Amino acid sequence: MTDQANSATEAVTATRPGPSGAAAADRAAPAGADFLPVHQAAALAAGEVLAALGSSEAGLPEAEATARRERLGGNAVHTNRISALAVLVRQLRSALLGLLVAAALVSFFVGERTDAAVIGVIVAVSVGFGFVNEYRAERAGAALHDRIRHTAVVTRAGVARPTDVVDLVSGDIVRLELGMVVPADIRLLAAQGLECDESVLTGESAAVAKTTEPVDPGVPLAELSCSALMGTVVRAGEGVGVVVATGTRTAFGGIATGLAQRQPETEFQVGLRRFSMLLARVAGVLTTIILIINLLLHRPLLDAVLFSLAIAVGITPQLLPAVVTTSLAVGSRALARRRVLVKRLVCVEDIGNVQVLFTDKTGTLTDGRISLRACLGADGQPDDTPLLLGLLANEAVVHDGAPVGGNPLDVALWQAPAAGAQPVGQYRRVAVLPFDHERRRVSVLVDGPDGRLLVAKGAPEQLLDLCNGTTPELAAALDRELAAGGRVIAVASRPAEDLATLTAADERDLTLAGILVFLDAPKPEVHQALQRLADLGITVKVITGDHPTVAQRISRDLGLGDAAALTGTDLAALDDDALRAALPGTTVFARVSPQDKARIVRVARQAGADVAFLGDGVNDALALHAADVGISVDSATDVAKDAADVLLLDKDLNVLADGVVEGRRIFANTIKYVLMATSSNFGNMFSAAGASAFLAFLPMLPSQLLLNNLVYDLTQIAIPSDRVDRDQLARPAHWDLHQIRRFMLTFGPLSSLFDFLTFAILLQVLHAGPAEFRSGWFVESLATQILVVFVIRTNSSPFWRSRPSRVLLAAAAGGVALACALPYLPVAGALGFTALPPAYLLVVAALVVGYLALVEVAKRTLLSTPDLTHAVPVRAGTARHRVRRRAARFTQFRGR
Repeated sequence: MTDQANSATEAVTATRPGPSGAAAADRAAPAGADFLPVHQAAALAAGEVLAALGSSEAGLPEAEATARRERLGGNAVHTNRISALAVLVRQLRSALLGLLVAAALVSFFVGERTDAAVIGVIVAVSVGFGFVNEYRAERAGAALHDRIRHTAVVTRAGVARPTDVVDLVSGDIVRLELGMVVPADIRLLAAQGLECDESVLTGESAAVAKTTEPVDPGVPLAELSCSALMGTVVRAGEGVGVVVATGTRTAFGGIATGLAQRQPETEFQVGLRRFSMLLARVAGVLTTIILIINLLLHRPLLDAVLFSLAIAVGITPQLLPAVVTTSLAVGSRALARRRVLVKRLVCVEDIGNVQVLFTDKTGTLTDGRISLRACLGADGQPDDTPLLLGLLANEAVVHDGAPVGGNPLDVALWQAPAAGAQPVGQYRRVAVLPFDHERRRVSVLVDGPDGRLLVAKGAPEQLLDLCNGTTPELAAALDRELAAGGRVIAVASRPAEDLATLTAADERDLTLAGILVFLDAPKPEVHQALQRLADLGITVKVITGDHPTVAQRISRDLGLGDAAALTGTDLAALDDDALRAALPGTTVFARVSPQDKARIVRVARQAGADVAFLGDGVNDALALHAADVGISVDSATDVAKDAADVLLLDKDLNVLADGVVEGRRIFANTIKYVLMATSSNFGNMFSAAGASAFLAFLPMLPSQLLLNNLVYDLTQIAIPSDRVDRDQLARPAHWDLHQIRRFMLTFGPLSSLFDFLTFAILLQVLHAGPAEFRSGWFVESLATQILVVFVIRTNSSPFWRSRPSRVLLAAAAGGVALACALPYLPVAGALGFTALPPAYLLVVAALVVGYLALVEVAKRTLLSTPDLTHAVPVRAGTARHRVRRRAARFTQFRGR
């Protein structure tokens, strides 16, 4: 294949005459140009383009490629700069923090310098904490991007090798293959049945046939038939071309640059945003009421403003982004150690929602190490003739008689022990009609000792329809091999002296030569992986291009039940309602088209399931886009990797099960923080608002409220490390603001009840003054806020049956100890605290025990109903979204 492509390139550049006269002068480009606009290159002959770019069929010298890379920059449409300053600025954008700092400055200048300094320190610590977490998350995202490599086969100085697409420069010679995303704007030098899907640029769904002939100047983008455009997909055939423009100088780059870089929100992000808005609305209403009450009570305006703002800061879930990003970053690192890469951190949580997994068979359920087991002739007996014809009708890239790439079945033929004895060298290939998923076969035209032959190789049921019949012996052998689970390919041929080119219409009147039987054994560990997925409530279904009998045999052997099957023909006879009804009882979908795969996934989602699709071929892209979670592998085609949200470095269902568990663990720990924020934290802030209405003094100073919130937040950062109970991992969970509001309205008042009980003890029993009151409530409020996590973190009852992580235990113990110690420390006076009677700490302990017991009782009632389970998944499928996803492969990171 490589030699043929190079020969075709030479023929184009040597024999195509360039334009002459004025027209040629108008279109000519200066020799040695750094790049050519694709419209200009398309109007020039191939040789003229090479000359203009100072290149040749052998490509650029390495030194020149490096120099152009330095002059022009990388082949990137986006450059994401990780800037510590930008992250810090985002931390300071909070309107609440801005108002708080402004009020603190006013306090400083009117003489309340101690309070102002305390508030300033607390705000600085809070901002610093958020900065560290977000900056680490940015670096984690960049590290994930660096792990996902996109390469193209580039020829430089006569040597072809994989090169990162970001490092391409104009003048590079690039090979285009089926399933590849075109890495730059390319002027074609050779094309064999090449067709490109340009819908990302033009919106047209039909693939565009490509040639090497120049076009007239000024034709529209959609009519540049001699050019392959960056971001488009090779749907059929292959080709070789020279890069004429890269990065933002390409047509795709111009479109991608014009789009906002913000990614569409996932279901997880939508839930976070809605929850934050809920608490922000509550904070706004409560803050306004508090301010009005304090002004009506004729308290100093500055104190009233600071107190109201401190309440708003206490209610607003400032730490939620830090908890989420920490959880996701930890989860992504854990998955990376298991060789699972997520394209965005939020994808980690989305994996946990999966309920149905559609997966291909080869390499996932089977070893993927395909070997030739038997060659059977037309009489059903061993015969090497099918092997010879299979080597002729072969699309593998072969160097020195050994395959270096290509379809696994084609590679397996070259690796067969008998392949070296076949007289392949006596044949010369004249033309090829590449494999496609509609015909399900490849055909070649070859000249050999017996004249010109047309040789076809493909799926038996399709190829048999083109043959003049078969023998009973071969038909029986075919049925026997399929029932045994072997992968079977048929081979046929006919004389073709009258043919100079090859089209699908020429594939007729063939004589069946025999069948090739391949072995692809089930993976030994796949039984355990399938059981793990079943235990996680995930139903596995197989979608394959293989024969249904083979797929059913493998599925039964792996314990997937009776493995009822539907074929592409069956699907065509079913409308969506009938397919939806058939899905639960169907395990195998065989001989299906790319459109069938996408339809199956779409109908499964419409039935209410969260669907994942695992695929690695160009024909899987539609289904990967249609799924809630698209999963591919590092060795997949470019278009499959682009469409996927998650990449497996090992094609192993066990690592996918690890990903599901990790995603559910992250969601469970995030929900713990959410429920904390809507229970005691919200209740304590509500108590502060209520107390300010009947006390002659502020129940807490603004600086004390902020310190309370900071200590509480610092303990909650340990939540991402917490253990998660098995029952919380057994099924996916979703955001439900209705349930969260129920939780808030149940546990918030319970927290306030114990706060008001504390107020009564402080005022009526201890006769506390302002400083003692504030100190006593500070200790009680922090103790209840922090310790309630041990009840909320688990559905187990009583809560001590579930063991928390050591980090969470240490953080909670440290937070409570600090709260109890602060009134006795030297800084107590500066913070407005005073020492408390030792007996009061015993009262606090009793209040905490009573509070946790009451919360435990309420939890049993509230969590007996389904929690957090109803949400509509959010997935973008617009053209703008597809452009953004494809542009991600042409993105570079700077500043790390």
